[in-house]
Amino acid sequence: MPLYAQQAPETETVTAADIEVIQVKGVRSSMQEAASIKRNSMGVVDAISAEDIGKFPDTNLAESLQRITGVSISRNNGEGSEVTVRGFGGDNNMVTLNGRTMPSATTYGAGSGADGTTRGGSARAFDFSNLASESIRAVEVYKTGKANIATGGIGATLNVKTARPMDTGETVASVGVKAVHDTTNRSGDDVTPEISGIFSHVLDNGKFGVSISASHQQRDSGYTGATVNDWEVDYWDDIADADRTWNNADTVVVNAPAQGQLYARPNDIRYAFSNTERKRDNAQLTLQFRPQDNFTATADYTFAENNLVEHRGEITNWVQRGSNTKLVEFDNNTVKTPSYIQETYASAVDEGYEQQWREQTNTLKSAGLNLEYQVNNSLTLALDAHSSELYSRGTGPRNSGELAVGLGAPIVTSREWFWGADLPTYLNVYDDTLPDKGANANGMVDAGDVGSSIARIRNASQESKIKQLKLDGAYEFDDGRFDFGAEIRNMESRSIQTAGNNIALGNWNVGNPGEFGDLIQPFNLPGEFDDYDTLAGGYGFIADPRALYTAAEALYPGIPSTVESALSYDNIVEEDTMAVYFQVALEGELGGMQFDVLTGLRYEKTDSKSSSLVSDVYFQWEDNDDVVAYVDSTVPPEPANAKNDYDYLLPSLDVSLHISDDLISRFSFSKTIARAGLGSLGVSASDFGGGGGSTLLGAQPVADASNPRLLPLESTNFDMSLEWYYNPFSYMSAGVFQKNVVNFIGSRQVDQPLLGIRDVTAGPRAIAAAQAVQDGGFPLDDTYLYAMMVFNEYRTHPDMIAEFGANPQFTGTPAQIDFLANNAGFDLRATDEDPEVIFRTSTPDNNRAAKIYGAEFAIQHFFGESGFGVQANYTIVRGDVGFNNNADPNESQFALVGLSDTANLIGIFEKDGWQTRVAWNWRDKYLAEVNKGGSNNPRFEEGYWQIDVNVSYDINPQLTVFAEAINLTGENSRSHARNKAMLWYLTDLGPRYQLGVRYDF
Repeated sequence: MPLYAQQAPETETVTAADIEVIQVKGVRSSMQEAASIKRNSMGVVDAISAEDIGKFPDTNLAESLQRITGVSISRNNGEGSEVTVRGFGGDNNMVTLNGRTMPSATTYGAGSGADGTTRGGSARAFDFSNLASESIRAVEVYKTGKANIATGGIGATLNVKTARPMDTGETVASVGVKAVHDTTNRSGDDVTPEISGIFSHVLDNGKFGVSISASHQQRDSGYTGATVNDWEVDYWDDIADADRTWNNADTVVVNAPAQGQLYARPNDIRYAFSNTERKRDNAQLTLQFRPQDNFTATADYTFAENNLVEHRGEITNWVQRGSNTKLVEFDNNTVKTPSYIQETYASAVDEGYEQQWREQTNTLKSAGLNLEYQVNNSLTLALDAHSSELYSRGTGPRNSGELAVGLGAPIVTSREWFWGADLPTYLNVYDDTLPDKGANANGMVDAGDVGSSIARIRNASQESKIKQLKLDGAYEFDDGRFDFGAEIRNMESRSIQTAGNNIALGNWNVGNPGEFGDLIQPFNLPGEFDDYDTLAGGYGFIADPRALYTAAEALYPGIPSTVESALSYDNIVEEDTMAVYFQVALEGELGGMQFDVLTGLRYEKTDSKSSSLVSDVYFQWEDNDDVVAYVDSTVPPEPANAKNDYDYLLPSLDVSLHISDDLISRFSFSKTIARAGLGSLGVSASDFGGGGGSTLLGAQPVADASNPRLLPLESTNFDMSLEWYYNPFSYMSAGVFQKNVVNFIGSRQVDQPLLGIRDVTAGPRAIAAAQAVQDGGFPLDDTYLYAMMVFNEYRTHPDMIAEFGANPQFTGTPAQIDFLANNAGFDLRATDEDPEVIFRTSTPDNNRAAKIYGAEFAIQHFFGESGFGVQANYTIVRGDVGFNNNADPNESQFALVGLSDTANLIGIFEKDGWQTRVAWNWRDKYLAEVNKGGSNNPRFEEGYWQIDVNVSYDINPQLTVFAEAINLTGENSRSHARNKAMLWYLTDLGPRYQLGVRYDF
């Protein structure tokens, strides 16, 4: 692609508005331009030019940005997504397009929570995977605050710049084509296309200009992974304590925790496969009109659309409770974690094979008009207006973001789990000849043993819109410049998630094995792991969820045909912001050394309004540990509203001292703010969880509640750096920074009732059933308590009498337990006699302050005229508030997330038409999430590195061929909870290869 950048005169003080671009070519030239921007800007600024982006073997803009000092990224399916700068994640960074604030909207998988990639909307973080890197000409990363830059970025403000025809004043045309092979692809095309191009032309009289850029990318990929749904953490105590996680006195415990010591219990282990197709289209049209030298009008339109289709499936083996557990062996971690679990079952339990179909479309549209008028030699005015929207929504079958059909084989008679390795493994014993299970009794685990359980049709969407009008002015005088301006901005974001209520098919007992016939095919999922060992004898199945659900409509008449109208939440947040600013740039001499000063003040006032539709919610007890929240679609939701307002005065100061012609020292001070996440600003409660059993026996229901009165985070920032530009292509820099942040949003937990929801597991019926269980000499656990409650509730039901006679008795046999748990219509729902549920409610609150500090080191060096060069940088980030892994699991914690050291090492060769880059990128372990699940666990992303390679050759001045490799060594990602043995997510990834050609006309 053609490249755009400009080297400003070294004697000139450059601010954000000053950085213009001209066409250049070659890696060395683009790196020189990036160094020039860094050298001549006030404050701490890093940049990459279009050539620098285009020449990296990067799939999207996020992956290009990770090369910048202090910038790191998160990944989904091996591809860059959100950007973290100096420890601050996407929600706390501001992204602008040509200086305009961009909307943010991210949903995926209908927010189902089925794995670590699903999202339910309400994001402020801009997802860079929507933008291809080929179509962008430059990105500037402002790490220090300035009065003329929009607020919202505590970590940094990232300004994405696109091409304008009058920046070059000449005709430019280029097209590039790639063939992409992703080695993780399992079901799509082995080779997929990417094509990009640009055309820019200015008429001879220089009054009219037009540029068009576009790109189309397709990627077919997959992964094999593993996850644990949740980790319960508790104190080891009396074996007879009913709320103990393992309370079976007959269980053999090896290397048991000490009395009062914390220990962990996994809910399950899930192996997963994913087959994904992604199509991404980007385009931009820019028109410019310059009727006279002192006036320029620019109109532009940007479009980006990212469509994802994923088929995902699982193998799930649940860890049971009570008398099923025969042996548990613990490791020696401080929070003791099982290294081995053995269970046997009186009858049999199921192994799950849920199939999920996901489709998602993200569409960005942005239209803008800029009018620039040079009043005279000293005064310039600019008026800029734009309207932008980003819409992220599920576009799958049946109006879904995720269609999930639960499958299972109810033939597992015993299980063993082996924990502690990077990938936990399991070993099952199967018997498909058991009576009353319905399997085909052929002595094999096959599709005839597999039936349906529960289906779900979910959708989620987020639509964000921004309208912005800015007036900027600049007045130049001797040895200085005065900038001023005003801005009004309206942001509105609506997030919706459907209730996703359970749809009973064969129900939890998988009542009808073999019902889908050839729609279900065997699939050796455990054998799909390339870099991890699994035990022999595991089984898996694959099926198209769309076909399964169509078949289920005939098998189970009356099930919903599309996504339900009931909503889990419907939240709207609207912010109206008014801002004015001024800043003064001065230059002078001090002791024979040139200095530059840029100081300014920004005043900003925001009025916000939050509104939510609150639905009626109830709990239903469906099996021993299946206490499920439902939205009652027969009761209309009611609106709730709240308002808030705040204003801030934000000073900034940048001082540069030119110690010599090549050596520059800098000091910066600023105050910046970042607004609370949109999901925290609603007016309702959501994410109701039943706690995995009865509250009578110690289960803890959980919920999330929002807080529309939250204030922005406020950061006081200090930077000092020293930069040595010892030749036009090379430099070394070192800097330190500190951010003192108040109003950090912590998670305050409150035990409270919500929305009048009643507790079906702890009322008079549950108390009477518990007594009956004990009187009958049965173990008092959720399995027997639920069965006894159902027996008492439905003793006179015709199905009960048909099964057990006119005077049924509770015998507690496996067959009776199975019947009571899975007979259609035998679920338990709360009544007015039951108490209200006491939810452990996580509520966001401005109750924290923290300090983030660190250092950045960078070098860029070319070895004379040899063609060889190197780029290297290392960033250290620290904070004064971390997560305590030994803390009480009943209490939420506040901790700084995203803090990690990062590094890049890039080898470069450019000579005689050859261009080669080998890029090593590394990010150390970091805390990614706090208070996850019912035990307030952390999620630590483990350290990750990958190597990317790019080689190109210029056949002639117009034609270039190239080859690229991303994640050349096939590195994998993994995350864990309080210790490494407590796996959260593991993804087995592989390299991607690309061959292409680029032609400049």
